[in-house]
Amino acid sequence: MELEKFDIKALVAEVARKLKEEERKGASLSSMEKELERKDKGIFEDPSEAVEAAFTTQKKFFEMSLSDRKRITDAIKGHLKKYVRELSVLAVEETGMGNVEDKVIKNTVAIDKTPSTEDLRAGVFTGDDGLTLLELSPFGVIGAITPSTNPTETVICNSIGMLAAGNAVVFSPHPGAYHASNRAVELINEAIAMAGGPKHLVVSIDHPTLKKSEVVMGHKKINLLCATGGPGLVKAVLSSGKKAIGAGAGNPPVLVDATANIEKAAKDIVDGASFDHNLPCIAEKEAIVVDEVFDYLVFNMKKHGAYEITDPQMIQKLVRLLVPEKWKPNKEFIGKSAKVILKAVGIEAPEDTRLIIMETEKDHPFVIEELMMPVLPLVRVKDAKEGIDLAVKVEHGFRHTAICHSRDIEVLTEMGHRIQTTIFVKNGPSFAGIGVGGEGYTTFTIAGPTGEGLTSASTFTRKRRCALVGGFTIR
Repeated sequence: MELEKFDIKALVAEVARKLKEEERKGASLSSMEKELERKDKGIFEDPSEAVEAAFTTQKKFFEMSLSDRKRITDAIKGHLKKYVRELSVLAVEETGMGNVEDKVIKNTVAIDKTPSTEDLRAGVFTGDDGLTLLELSPFGVIGAITPSTNPTETVICNSIGMLAAGNAVVFSPHPGAYHASNRAVELINEAIAMAGGPKHLVVSIDHPTLKKSEVVMGHKKINLLCATGGPGLVKAVLSSGKKAIGAGAGNPPVLVDATANIEKAAKDIVDGASFDHNLPCIAEKEAIVVDEVFDYLVFNMKKHGAYEITDPQMIQKLVRLLVPEKWKPNKEFIGKSAKVILKAVGIEAPEDTRLIIMETEKDHPFVIEELMMPVLPLVRVKDAKEGIDLAVKVEHGFRHTAICHSRDIEVLTEMGHRIQTTIFVKNGPSFAGIGVGGEGYTTFTIAGPTGEGLTSASTFTRKRRCALVGGFTIR
């Protein structure tokens, strides 16, 4: 009887063991199936595998025509339009920064105003020695590092431009925004498939880390790096030994002189500085105002949702909250609303509050540092000349963005000449400089540090010459 009992127990134990083993196999198979499904959508855990996949696909893509590239980028634009709000909500929920309605505007303009193959213009030289053709060719595989401030917009904009140029792209998204970024990549791959394009033209890294980004940056099959982010990131890509495009920080000043349309300038400045809670690097970060119109500008700004703080102790309290370490903004409040920031210092602001303003000295931390918060310091100057001098100084030579409100053509000309920024907006909100209410194409990779400026499809190409000697001149 004892032996019989033992055998039954052993049998039960063996059956249980086999069942658990099957469960483990099933779970493992399910995990593998999920990973394969993610790869089909362009999302890879292994950065090296992502680069290899993009490299293989780019070779096929290179043999396709310009009309094929146009068809694919048009399909991306058409498909993504249906998901603009989803992507905007995802970005806000994941990062805790910005607001949905402004991200809808940013995603929409990235779709509608990012140039495709029409940006690729060939050139020709003819003369006594024959004919030389100048063509634009792709780099191959581009490694693109994207930010948390404009995550989906940058993925959309970069994908359209880089594919139009004939490249494949491997994204290494910001760890704080990779769910939203990778959802954009999935949707882009859906569109490419619908247009009959090859798989893995656009791929991205899942669960990104610094180590994974370093793998992408150092991979021998990455021919060009494109980084959108802070100074540290730009420095890293410039130290990679590869050709690099770096879109770095800005600290855009806005100058208002005595000739400006003050009522319009007030609205434009509030609109620009509060846009997506001041996250865009193009947004007004400090206002420099001629004394003659200073008070009237403030009066009008308050009509449009600006909340003025005049108590020096309260301003200092705000400084301790937002810049606890000198020159280092408190990340907890980057991209947060004006109401949230005011509540943190004990102020219950009106519901329509969009921007916090206060008068400061020219060397105040809020003036010198790019906060990326809806907090705008206002500095008095005696005249436009002093204002231009200060604007040039506080822009720090980033050559990013500047804004000027004036009806004096000499002031507008002098400031534009002196400040040498990539974007210079005259008599409008800052976002007019990227095509929102202003003419021209858009970009979310504004390469000041490396000099390319407003990037587009042609930025992601190599210029090649093909010379026919002694022929094909018909003069």
